[in-house]
Amino acid sequence: MKKILLTLCLVCIFDIYSHEFNPAHLVVDEIDEINNSYEATWMYPFKNIGKRAEVSFPEECIVESVDLYYQGKYINEKIYLECSASLKGLKIEIINLSVLTDALITINFINDTFEGLVNVQNNIIDIPIETQYFPSSYLNLGISHLFDGLDHILFIFGLLFCISGFINIIKTITAFTIAHSITLGLTIFDIIKLPQGTVEALIALTIVYLATEITRKEGKLKSPWVMAFCFGLLHGLGFASALMDIGISNNNVIFSLLFFNIGIEVAQIALIPIPLILIYIAKKFDNLNNLKLVASLSIGGLGFYWFIDRVIGIIF
Repeated sequence: MKKILLTLCLVCIFDIYSHEFNPAHLVVDEIDEINNSYEATWMYPFKNIGKRAEVSFPEECIVESVDLYYQGKYINEKIYLECSASLKGLKIEIINLSVLTDALITINFINDTFEGLVNVQNNIIDIPIETQYFPSSYLNLGISHLFDGLDHILFIFGLLFCISGFINIIKTITAFTIAHSITLGLTIFDIIKLPQGTVEALIALTIVYLATEITRKEGKLKSPWVMAFCFGLLHGLGFASALMDIGISNNNVIFSLLFFNIGIEVAQIALIPIPLILIYIAKKFDNLNNLKLVASLSIGGLGFYWFIDRVIGIIF
């Protein structure tokens, strides 16, 4: 009974983190280099709690907001800027950002592109005068996406509870990485496409299935990398949906995709030691079966709750 109550508590506590990663995105396009004219779109997720964040442009610019409209999960604001100088070397501030929302800033100048990421702790960005050659902000976006998505985290934890041995761990994580990289790329280049709601519901099902494998009496999975590869294809579609929501508004699609994927891998590698340490401690105290039972109930309970929640979201 206590284990069931623990599972229910976890469902209530972590529900807010089960939903997909939706950063804000400011896209500024230079339309006249001589007159320093710009056209901007400020995209902010409307489901976020609290006051909508706003953009504070440099005082060198005359700002005119001309349109406000909904598109997908975002409130979009169309803005025109007439500046007395280039935006290069100036600052942009995002006011009223929430703890759960980062903001990607993309500025497409006539000859180059600048991108940066701001958050509630550091909400001001300096626009460099020098050309930025790589869209490294997508690295931070990839890291944030995985850390903000408890469903992906629990899937990785569940995998590690189902396998043993260093070689098996490497093979399984590599298979998962290759698989989600394939569908991430195919989706971004519009080669394959599935409804996001369906993808998120199926991802929840993979978590439920994995939870049943944790306490499987027949022992460890014989070929965990096969399951990791198959389920990784599905999780890649989930990663892609987050990236497509904010869009890649620069000309470096390949590098943006690469950095985003690297960010996901960095976050994955950082998470791997956590369940391995718990398993090691549980073995030392001869408590591994209890740990696996708690992990199975917690992961499976959350996965099932998310599945029901997402199916309801599809229907209604």
